[in-house]
Amino acid sequence: MRIALIGYGKMGQMIESIALERGHEIVLKISIDNTADFTKEAVQRADVAIEFTTPHSAFANVTQCLQWGVPVVSGSTGWNDRLDEAKQMCVENGGAFLHASNFSIGVNIFFEVNKLLARLMATHPEYEASLKEIHHTAKLDAPSGTAVTLAEQVLQALPHKKGWTNEPAQNGAELSIISERVDPAPGTHHVKYTSEIDDIEIIHTAHSRKGFALGAVLAAEFVAGKKGVFSMSDVLGLGAANTQ
Repeated sequence: MRIALIGYGKMGQMIESIALERGHEIVLKISIDNTADFTKEAVQRADVAIEFTTPHSAFANVTQCLQWGVPVVSGSTGWNDRLDEAKQMCVENGGAFLHASNFSIGVNIFFEVNKLLARLMATHPEYEASLKEIHHTAKLDAPSGTAVTLAEQVLQALPHKKGWTNEPAQNGAELSIISERVDPAPGTHHVKYTSEIDDIEIIHTAHSRKGFALGAVLAAEFVAGKKGVFSMSDVLGLGAANTQ
């Protein structure tokens, strides 16, 4: 499989290493130093593009790949406000698009555990839910995309919660997400339910970026040659793909 890497920072370099180990070819590497090379001709040499950039450039990068007819996997976070627009463009162009706030296999299993626990806690309002995420100081967005995904899953299950806030909650309708930035933490996420009697807590701790990079390559392998909007649940067999 021929891969275009849109974003060649630490994550892009690790994705390259794993992709090569799995027998793939990197035909394009775009970083902040060679953005002029991000052209239709160059991108269309690839079977799939993997995009890890910034919240400010992700939408433009993803939609450009879709317009050029190249399946794209994106791990950039912090642009959820335009995610539905990108998905709609994918459908309209008959393309393939997969976005994930976290590509780690362990985290995606953690998402499923989180949804189950939230459903179990829905009838127990005596427990107060809260989230905490810890990342390295170079993490550009806060809260992390993974924390937002976890929070949205909790909010879907708990009817008395109306939204999340990136600070200590001021009332019972808010779900608190506390963000900490500490080097060299690759990423830790806590979901906690607290009552006067006891606490229930689930935690995922990443030991390196390797799990994220491997998941991104697995996602690229999955979307290559397909049409539709996908998620890591589809890649891992946890949900039905929206294929055309």
